[in-house]
Amino acid sequence: MDSLRQYEKIIGYEFKDKNKLVLALTHSSYANENKSDRLSSNERLEFLGDAVLSIVISEYIYTNHANLAEGEMTKARANIVCESSLAYCASKIELGKFLFLGKGEELTGGRTRVSILSDAFEALIASIYLDGGMSEARKFILDKMKPVIEGAIDGIISLDYKTQLQELVQKNNGQKIMYEILDEKGPDHNKVFTTQVKIADKVMGSGKGKSKKESEQNAAKAALEKLNVENKL
Repeated sequence: MDSLRQYEKIIGYEFKDKNKLVLALTHSSYANENKSDRLSSNERLEFLGDAVLSIVISEYIYTNHANLAEGEMTKARANIVCESSLAYCASKIELGKFLFLGKGEELTGGRTRVSILSDAFEALIASIYLDGGMSEARKFILDKMKPVIEGAIDGIISLDYKTQLQELVQKNNGQKIMYEILDEKGPDHNKVFTTQVKIADKVMGSGKGKSKKESEQNAAKAALEKLNVENKL
């Protein structure tokens, strides 16, 4: 019980039914090694947690990022709910440390295994959902996963213009695209980069940004706008 209370403090949620937390932390290897205790594993919880996670993330993206098209929303969600992202979030809340693992899994590094951590994270989401309802599950997900959520969304947005330009050029003539940093100003903590993009050695656009990546995206955006104008003439 002491370890359960300790973990409740770490995750910021106190269970009304502690058995739900125990179930979320019970890996199948532990349940199999302790069959006489008639323990269940967290596998069924994973199934429910996956569904709860998907609806919360989908709702968040839809509500907070009206600029994203359906395909971009799908890509962002896929990056957020992927195994590596969930395992990362699990490690941030020390989930592996509190899992009930079988001896074999313990000896082979199960507490840091990506698949085990990601599955357990989904199980934990489900247990919170069952214990406290959707509002508590949503609060937990958005709190513990916020850096991953915004990082994935920013990645989709930043890739968008470059991807669109690449696809457009490949579709039309497949010419070479090149990004070139023209300027870099300001102190290290507040730099501004200027980048130009060339297609077949012809300058098609330029853009500024707080990072090289951002300036490249803005240059690609400018190139897309120019190409769209030229195509309409």
